[in-house]
Amino acid sequence: MIIKENVIPVDEIDDKQFLKMDEEVLPEEIIFFDLEHYVYKKPKCIGVFGACIYNEKNRSLEVTQYMIENRKEGLDILNLALKYFQRMKENGKKAISTFSGNNDFTVINYLFNKYNISYDFSKEFLSIDLQKAYERDIKTSIGLKKLEKIFNIERQGEVISGSNLAKTFHKIMKDSDYIKRMPKEKIENILLYNEQDVVNLFYIFTNWKKYIVINEEEDDILEEAEANDKNSSSDILDDNDKSKNKGLRKKVEEIIPK
Repeated sequence: MIIKENVIPVDEIDDKQFLKMDEEVLPEEIIFFDLEHYVYKKPKCIGVFGACIYNEKNRSLEVTQYMIENRKEGLDILNLALKYFQRMKENGKKAISTFSGNNDFTVINYLFNKYNISYDFSKEFLSIDLQKAYERDIKTSIGLKKLEKIFNIERQGEVISGSNLAKTFHKIMKDSDYIKRMPKEKIENILLYNEQDVVNLFYIFTNWKKYIVINEEEDDILEEAEANDKNSSSDILDDNDKSKNKGLRKKVEEIIPK
């Protein structure tokens, strides 16, 4: 198992720029989380587990990563992930932040269930999905790389596609010696790619209002228009019902004269 821990200094953050959720959560209470995994018809393994937390005192991000080196470690990485989340819960973390996190949670929950690991994320942590937050505020969907451009985030190293990562982890699961033949640079690039995923989640969360402009006045106008449309539709239906009742009474009176 490759275990990598890194401390990354960050600039001072401004709480006025934070993403606001229904329940207020501070950056130091959040786990920023991302998986690189292999799925073929159903989840096969987690290749890289990546997470980071914000240390307010030291003004830094503490990054933790696990990467499998063979099939046996497919189970080991799940146990390490479980211990990490349990430890973070004990340390006062309240939420997990992801981007399109449903994919990662589907994979890890499936594998937890497969290996009889009992853990319910929904009971332990609040979920902060930045893709859903963007859809809520801007009313359209977006991918992570496009969102990073909005936030002026420049990635280091090469961008690795999900399909290439899946092929790599498939080979690692199939051939226990494959990792030994992998160039060191390739392993470093995979870990750097995952590290930037979780670090960028922190940056996006803490700078949300700086880059995501919500036209609240426009939202109010749209909500008022929708409410008026509903009322108008209701009035029209009421008028139609009244007209039908009048016509029915007239027909009855014609058949049965007073």
